[in-house]
Amino acid sequence: MRAVVDYGVLGFLLFLSIIVLGVAIERYLFFRTINVRAFGDKRVLELALHKRLTLIATIGSNAPYIGLLGTVFGIMVTFVEIGSNSLVDTQAIMSGLSLALKTTAAGLFVAIPSIVFYNFLLRKAEVILTQWDIAHNPTIHTPSNYDI
Repeated sequence: MRAVVDYGVLGFLLFLSIIVLGVAIERYLFFRTINVRAFGDKRVLELALHKRLTLIATIGSNAPYIGLLGTVFGIMVTFVEIGSNSLVDTQAIMSGLSLALKTTAAGLFVAIPSIVFYNFLLRKAEVILTQWDIAHNPTIHTPSNYDI
């Protein structure tokens, strides 16, 4: 039972990491090929740029909690097994606790790259929006004190 819970959480975190990686690659490729002049309305461009970024942020912010939940369930199941057996096997207890703690590490392993991808893509989106502003609202260059 203990391994089912822990491996289930680890499998779910692996699934989430694959989703994040796939979405991040898709968004990056989209950002590389986008033509800001093709968008007449900045709001439409913003919608296109921010599509699926919330998914990456949500996975990144919740993955540590999923890992922690796996750890808590793993420890609870280990304690139930200890309580139901009259014989205490320290090796089984330690391996169960070790596997349970690995789910927290896996949650962090998913969360940290997810947040990095999210911040990277959000910054790219901001740059593209600024490029749209420059392309659609050019400023007239006037001499100033900064032109020296």
